[in-house]
Amino acid sequence: MPALTRRCCDSRPATRWIMLTTVAAREFTGGAFPQLVYEWIMHRLLLLIGCLFSSSVTVIAEQPNVLLICVDDLKPTLGCYGDAHAVTPNIDRLARRGVLFRSAYCNQAVCSPSRNSLITGLRPQTLGIYDLPTNFRIAAPHVTTLPQHFVNHGYEAQGLGKILHVGHGNTDDAKSWSVPFWRPKAPSYVLEESLAGLKKDKSGKVRGPATEAAAVSDETYSDGKIAREAVARLTVASQTPAKPFFIAVGFLKPHLPFVAPQQYWDLHDPQTLPMPTLHQPPKDAPSYAPTSYGELRNYADMFGRDANEQATTRHLIHGYYAATSYMDAQVGKVLDAVDDLGLAENTIIVFWGDHGWHLGDHGMWCKHTNYEQAARIPVIVVAPGAVQAASTPAMIETVDIFPTLCELAGIDAPDEGDGVSFSQVLDDPESDARPYVTHVYPRGKRLGRAIRDPRYRMVEWKNFSEPSAASEQAEVEYELYDYVADPQETQNLAAQRPEILASMQAELAKQAVPKPQVKAPAKAAAKKAGKATEKDRKPFDRDAAFKKRDSNHDGYLTLTEFLSPQPNDEAAAKRFPKFDKNEDGKLSAEEYVRNGNE
Repeated sequence: MPALTRRCCDSRPATRWIMLTTVAAREFTGGAFPQLVYEWIMHRLLLLIGCLFSSSVTVIAEQPNVLLICVDDLKPTLGCYGDAHAVTPNIDRLARRGVLFRSAYCNQAVCSPSRNSLITGLRPQTLGIYDLPTNFRIAAPHVTTLPQHFVNHGYEAQGLGKILHVGHGNTDDAKSWSVPFWRPKAPSYVLEESLAGLKKDKSGKVRGPATEAAAVSDETYSDGKIAREAVARLTVASQTPAKPFFIAVGFLKPHLPFVAPQQYWDLHDPQTLPMPTLHQPPKDAPSYAPTSYGELRNYADMFGRDANEQATTRHLIHGYYAATSYMDAQVGKVLDAVDDLGLAENTIIVFWGDHGWHLGDHGMWCKHTNYEQAARIPVIVVAPGAVQAASTPAMIETVDIFPTLCELAGIDAPDEGDGVSFSQVLDDPESDARPYVTHVYPRGKRLGRAIRDPRYRMVEWKNFSEPSAASEQAEVEYELYDYVADPQETQNLAAQRPEILASMQAELAKQAVPKPQVKAPAKAAAKKAGKATEKDRKPFDRDAAFKKRDSNHDGYLTLTEFLSPQPNDEAAAKRFPKFDKNEDGKLSAEEYVRNGNE
């Protein structure tokens, strides 16, 4: 148990007992108890206590502070995780001060559900929220969040940048913070060519290019402003050491667009960055399991463009690494402030990425899958009194951070959470936290529930939108991957390894039936339905649509061109084979018009 857990280790009651006993002895002897003898006894007894307790823990008198650093869309492309191409010196030095978790996983590879899991300690299937717009209070109005719980135990909780997902109709949670949440005001783009290329995407949102490299200062963009504000908040908090703080700092990069000052692009030679070697989804995987990366294709310079073309792939990967280095520099400013202000000895630091990211592997981009590149995340924990410069294979989920922070701070965690504390791993990195982790991703009416143990991942795809989803008769498909024999997930082994599949099915069956997506409030649902009805009244000109999608005017539509303006990328990708009757991988105008009218 690390030093900051005082519930079983506080020596102060014993010290008070010794003082009272000694005073009583002086009273009993009528004051004849010599001062020198009194001081000698006190000195020896305190040394004895120190020896007894130093063999197990070092006691910190004050409640520990908490600094939670959250990063958007960050996979473990970090030097401390063994990526030789990454330039991340500040996160690397943080890892040298604590424990790096090599087998940490998100609970769902998309922003809002993942962050809900962090803040509530509840998995998406417990809340019944798998989308971006639905606020967690709709499903769990009375849940006590992580920062709110610390406020209830005497902390000042502050949030900066991006912690919960705000947007797509979703909002922040005022109950979670002692003071109003702070967000930066900064431009997404500054270059004239970027601003000139702004376009509306299929939802009507104005989009710029997927990347920008400008010769500007760090504080031109949001993450630089977030770091500056974090330093200011830490400075103020350091002046009132009697009041412990819980400060959550959320950085936006490397989330799209890959925007960073030019100096961070210059840190990387694009010709030496790693390129994907696997360009197809896993063999025998369900057709709906991969992502068609509509998020990336919404950007102005990606409309109708193939992200898997080599030059485009290389540029996007360059952008991701540059944005990661930019974020790392901002993290460094915050860590410097912790040290300079004398806060390090009594501050727990947790560094967490909300989910991973596909960088062209399997021909996929973005997150939105149950595969390793989307589900695996970086987690580093620094706790005074814990081991340093260690890495651990212990398996953890995002929901485990809530109870772990509670135990480190010496407060009880709420009873309703899905997480388990991994504080023991901070003393012994070879110890276990969980036998396996659980994460999910939905596809239409199906939910893919995954179990990942140190060697295998099984995904069960089942219809969960109706009460009958729990029935044994429901249609089910499985994926199974062996990360010892096949670390790149090239082959679904579900049909070939029935014994492994059965054992993991048995573990999954121990979990509660997942909740379907909670319904949106009636007002929002009616508004959404009204828009759909209005759209349905408009006739669809398939000839005009073909010409619009044929971006290179060669008389055919590739899959990328077919998907570019679709309102539902996943569903559209499944329709493509129905149009492609001759199975040549492209659609003629005749195929598109005739088969679309069937």
